[in-house]
Amino acid sequence: MEDFKRIFNWENIFKNSEKFQNSKPFRCGFIENVLFDEFYQKLYDSYPDFSSFDDGSDHSKSQLCRDIPNNDDSTVSDVWNEFKRYLQSAECIQNFRKYTGVDIKKLDYCKFIGYKRGGFQIPHIHNVSSHELVIFVYFSKGWKKGDPGGTFLAKEKDLSTIFFEPHTLDNVMALFQDGPNAVHGIRLITKDVERRGYQIVMN
Repeated sequence: MEDFKRIFNWENIFKNSEKFQNSKPFRCGFIENVLFDEFYQKLYDSYPDFSSFDDGSDHSKSQLCRDIPNNDDSTVSDVWNEFKRYLQSAECIQNFRKYTGVDIKKLDYCKFIGYKRGGFQIPHIHNVSSHELVIFVYFSKGWKKGDPGGTFLAKEKDLSTIFFEPHTLDNVMALFQDGPNAVHGIRLITKDVERRGYQIVMN
């Protein structure tokens, strides 16, 4: 069994467990300092360049994405492969199950998702399964409070009903339980910035 270094700051994460499990209109949470600083900095320093991403845009969004294989990827740094392996581990799955109260059993997939000027995603709902957990970890320093780019959560498919949007994108995690009410999206980015994110889906 692989002996993982300190990756997620579970003590900090578990402090927010009750808030996540009791949130309305659907289970959701936001955690700052989610990764231990040293590990986060290694991930941040080796985040892949957007030039290696594919265009994932369609009528509902303008985004860049890069899929991640189940096995190690020789085109990314060792620390990103370690992070992915940890997400696949029984310890990680068990801890997210404990934090969320969602009956997840495995990592379904993870991928890099990037946005820059002109990027957006309209409010939408997956509603794949109530046993699905959607997680976003962000790697963008210096984000201005109030600027679009982080994944917002809303009560309806209308921007006027947004009740949460990250105020910082530096070593933070936003996550929610999938379901019929889990509206989310990205407001239009108008500044010349790079929103660097990592999406994790467990079920």
